[in-house]
Amino acid sequence: MDLGISGRVAVVTGSDSGMGFKTAEFLLREGVKVVLTDIDDAQLQKAAGELAAFGEVRAVAADLSGSKGIEVLAAFANMAFDDKPTILVCAAGITGASGDFLELTDNDWLEAIQTDLMAGVRATRAFIPGMRKAGWGRIVLFSSEDAVQPYVEELPYAAAKAGVLNLAKGLSKAYGPDGVLVNAVGPAFIATPMTDAQMEKKSKEKGISFDEAVRQTLDEERPGIVAKRRGKAEEVAAAVVFLCSERASFITGEFLRVDGGSVLTMGA
Repeated sequence: MDLGISGRVAVVTGSDSGMGFKTAEFLLREGVKVVLTDIDDAQLQKAAGELAAFGEVRAVAADLSGSKGIEVLAAFANMAFDDKPTILVCAAGITGASGDFLELTDNDWLEAIQTDLMAGVRATRAFIPGMRKAGWGRIVLFSSEDAVQPYVEELPYAAAKAGVLNLAKGLSKAYGPDGVLVNAVGPAFIATPMTDAQMEKKSKEKGISFDEAVRQTLDEERPGIVAKRRGKAEEVAAAVVFLCSERASFITGEFLRVDGGSVLTMGA
């Protein structure tokens, strides 16, 4: 299927590993020019080197949990190629603090909100004007299964990701008439460095193997995942790139769950 986006410019946040990295790769394979950004410059440049085999890529380190970072990213991205970005994928995120609700501090909550919600607010605010001017834009925000099926030990993360859904829907209404389509994806328990760290922590705390930690999590916390495995980053990336394409021209304001069935209801 020709996705119709060859030659366009995309910005992918959180792209030095995991789902952001794979999304960047798949966009490059479609002929899209890609600007990568993440916090760790060394890891980011390594990722850029690997992705250069698939197309034109540029990279700039930026911390999107604050306004300075988005200023750096926007200035770089708007000068990286001859054309301005008309595709934005906001994959940057953190698990943040977890534990008993009564023991979490305001700072714990603010850390999750600044990265998991406000980074998307800042990025969309920076790049929507250019998309409106072009009369064409695609934005995909990374939410999570937690947005509609919150886990009690991850409430800051879940609340921030629920905010992402509201943001996507609101932006889709505000800028759809200008040709800017905005959607959200909801991955669940994907094999990424983030869930690797969670499983490593669980294995150490319980004195079990990494694989057993994964199996326990599937059985006890993700019983809806019918494949009985973690998802793959490329499975999420494929869905994201479709939403970025011309073939998704009548899809906006939607929440596409790439969760293997993890969310147990039909809602959202």
